[in-house]
Amino acid sequence: MSNLLHPGLILIAVGVIAMLVPKMLRKFVLAVGPFFALFATLSMPVGADLSIEFLGTGYHLGYMFVDKLSYVFCMIFALMACIGGIYSCHNENRMEALCSMSYAGCALGVTLAKDWLTLIFFWEALAVTSLFLIWCRNTPQSRRAGLRYLLVHMLGGNLLLLGIFLKVGSGDSLIANLSKAPHDLAFWAILIGVAVNAAIPPVNAWLVDAYPEGTITGSVFLSSFTTKVAVYALIRIFAGTDFLMGFGCFMALYGAAYAIMENDMRRLLGYHIISQVGFMVAGVGVGTAMALNGAAAHAFSHILYKSLLFMCAGAIIYATGIRKINQLSGMAKKMPFVAVCFFVAAFSISGVPFFNGFISKTITIAAASAAGYDWVYTLLELASIGTFLSITLKMGYFIFLRDADKNVEIKNPLPKNMYIGMGFGAALCFLYGVYPDLLYRYLPFGYPDYQPFTAAHMLSYVEILVVTMVPFMMFLPRMEPHTALSLDTDWFYRKPIDFVIVRVSMLLCAISGGLGSAWGVLYEKFMDLTSNPMDFLDAKPFRKRTHYNPENYRTSIADPMMITLTVLVSSIAYFIATL
Repeated sequence: MSNLLHPGLILIAVGVIAMLVPKMLRKFVLAVGPFFALFATLSMPVGADLSIEFLGTGYHLGYMFVDKLSYVFCMIFALMACIGGIYSCHNENRMEALCSMSYAGCALGVTLAKDWLTLIFFWEALAVTSLFLIWCRNTPQSRRAGLRYLLVHMLGGNLLLLGIFLKVGSGDSLIANLSKAPHDLAFWAILIGVAVNAAIPPVNAWLVDAYPEGTITGSVFLSSFTTKVAVYALIRIFAGTDFLMGFGCFMALYGAAYAIMENDMRRLLGYHIISQVGFMVAGVGVGTAMALNGAAAHAFSHILYKSLLFMCAGAIIYATGIRKINQLSGMAKKMPFVAVCFFVAAFSISGVPFFNGFISKTITIAAASAAGYDWVYTLLELASIGTFLSITLKMGYFIFLRDADKNVEIKNPLPKNMYIGMGFGAALCFLYGVYPDLLYRYLPFGYPDYQPFTAAHMLSYVEILVVTMVPFMMFLPRMEPHTALSLDTDWFYRKPIDFVIVRVSMLLCAISGGLGSAWGVLYEKFMDLTSNPMDFLDAKPFRKRTHYNPENYRTSIADPMMITLTVLVSSIAYFIATL
């Protein structure tokens, strides 16, 4: 067991190598290297528990703890690294190559951590590496979005660190479920720190601000790891915390509602990350084995179809330079392969039968109903309608199916590796939807007592999807996205903080300017005085200064002559005395 290789460290090594090698070899490293991490992941035996002593202190860092929960998350993280590596291997940016692979490696590091300190180390590294996937785009918008991303994650990371220090200080060094623990400062600090990464409102706006401003390939990685690592942490630490059901349902509806209004492709998909993570958070709150299996299964499926949606959006932006939905049309004829992959992902996220979203999302909904939470069941069903409306219908129609009334030009042909990455993702979305046992056998809380392909279940979902099409077709002229900016929850803290910072900055600048002017005057007067100290003797307070005459203070020639003779005579006398 000691010969096991940590898959996260393999991915970090792949990133370092990709950064150092020449361009042509970098393509091979990014496309092939992550498969070594996937092989290492699949080779991990459940029950593996490796640790290392920390600097001779007697504290052991559990860097590789494998149970069923960590195994299934590691499997999808490593698989996503393979898909993302293929999709992005044409990149020439060395920093992006390093950070994309290291980002995925840190996600695996969090997942395999057994103790709190190992978790916080990889958690913070996750934030740093993901930040550069935004900054690598190198535009004013990406720099501003990256700075806000950094500030928000510094807040979340420091709260998590505070809670961890309190836990370790009290002797609880190992990660444990806190749902039944006292709701003390450590509980709330850890929960809020994780909630920031999960984009639970009101700390959600960082996601839709940052992800659309990342690089085309970097956003594919961003959509896959940060929020799902947070879901893993919620399942591990807060499973059964019942008030999370309310937050999850609110997230599911909130993200779907904002997505309906959004015009930017990647911002719309960002809001649906919030919505879909809401299903997982609700499952964590329900806390039954079936609901937790649903949360884990939906995280698995979500990574596949959401990354595919970001890959399709990135392909369109790469080819046309356009990211606004209302500026696109007729893309199904111009980019047919991208259109097919998009609709596979759209059917998956909408829960259409025979696609992977159907076999995962519905577990959580059914678990809520089985546990007696009918309100959770109803709200999540409504969120599913919003998903189908905003992605499959809205994006599908206005981007791909609408008559080509916009003059959209294909400026850049797609690299072949982007086609392969999208095809790989689309095949997996369909494969898991048709053969759910490929996923169900790995679920951490036992094989689910759930059959997705019953006639009643499939018919009810088809009815929901068909009924959703009616209002869309009725109000089709009004469904085209607008160009206005949608205000989010960050407005309520961004504006007040901006007001305070601007006013405080103005005050500090005024004080600084005043002190600088005063120092300048003092400096000039001091230099005038020290340039001729004798001038001070002519100063007569409250009187007119007399003209300085240096002859008045010139030393008589007799003084230095007497000093010289005295020294000479003394020296001669001392010399004679010593003979």
